Amino acid sequence: MNDKKFTMTVMAIFAALTLAIVSFNYWMDPLWNFGHAHAYNDVQIVTDEREQKTANQQYVSKSANTLLLGSSRSTYIHTTGFKQWDVYNYSVANLSMQEYQSMMKYAFKQNPDFDRVILGVDFFKSSTQEASAPRSIANYEAKVDKPFYRAKNLLSYDVFKYSLDNIKLSSSDDISRDRLYNRQGNAFAKKLSEEETFKQTVNKITKFEDTFYGEHYVYFPQYKKVMTNVLNTHPEAEKLVYTTPISTELFKALVYTDLLDEYEIWLRDLVDVYGGVWNFMYPNEVTNDINNYYDGHHFYPEVGDLIAARVEQGESAEVPKDFGVYVTAKNVDDHIKYVKKLVAEFQK
Repeated sequence: MNDKKFTMTVMAIFAALTLAIVSFNYWMDPLWNFGHAHAYNDVQIVTDEREQKTANQQYVSKSANTLLLGSSRSTYIHTTGFKQWDVYNYSVANLSMQEYQSMMKYAFKQNPDFDRVILGVDFFKSSTQEASAPRSIANYEAKVDKPFYRAKNLLSYDVFKYSLDNIKLSSSDDISRDRLYNRQGNAFAKKLSEEETFKQTVNKITKFEDTFYGEHYVYFPQYKKVMTNVLNTHPEAEKLVYTTPISTELFKALVYTDLLDEYEIWLRDLVDVYGGVWNFMYPNEVTNDINNYYDGHHFYPEVGDLIAARVEQGESAEVPKDFGVYVTAKNVDDHIKYVKKLVAEFQK
């Protein structure tokens, strides 16, 4: 083979391999840059939810009338759990309260027709340690807005590896990790045995006690100010707020590290800013059952469906009666007394 033929052969092989990778990456779409769905991409790994969901909004048209923002806990609230509202779930892992505003602005930029915004709030994220650093979605917005963003991803070998992971998981419909998505943007978690659940819960309680609670927790003094800014962002849209329901075992750790007063301040501040908040974070029928959680911290999607029903339908929702109380200025005192009474019972 002469040099010319050799060069042409190498170039042809390279072109064929490149075309194969591009075609496979497009077909699998692991970064959610396109809208197609099929049986072999219906289980999707998490690469970076901020990038995946930000790009998804920019490049795949949406018709939702409700925006949901929250942390990894809120990723497990399925949009199908809402019966009257068409919801887009823009929740991401390790969300800082400082990110709500920029994420809301970005989402409305892509879809100005949102009628309401649902905000999932986590108590441990109200600490100075977790809330003080300024954070926004700006870097991700700039990244997905770059010229040829999608084309570069199709040529990426890393994206190719994500595609391989997804086709393996989708072929067997294998939910084998703590968070995997379907093509509708709904997250799922591996179901654990009772022994595994107990171990995960103990580990999570230890982490919270060592990292987030006790002396590590100092209530962020600017919390109300930041949340007021969120309220005033796109004021034409209704704002609905709910607290994420941690397991009662993890709630006990909060109490035993002397943070019940800060919990009360947090609830009262949310009521002051928003006029009312759906509180799920206290001992109740759902939170008392550790098997409703992957690790005592993240609930399973079945619990997410209950939250969706309560927030959307209020008191008429078909959920456990004691799961979710709409706390306002009128009943906040009584609600705090009720929670303290429950606390007193497990302190006996």
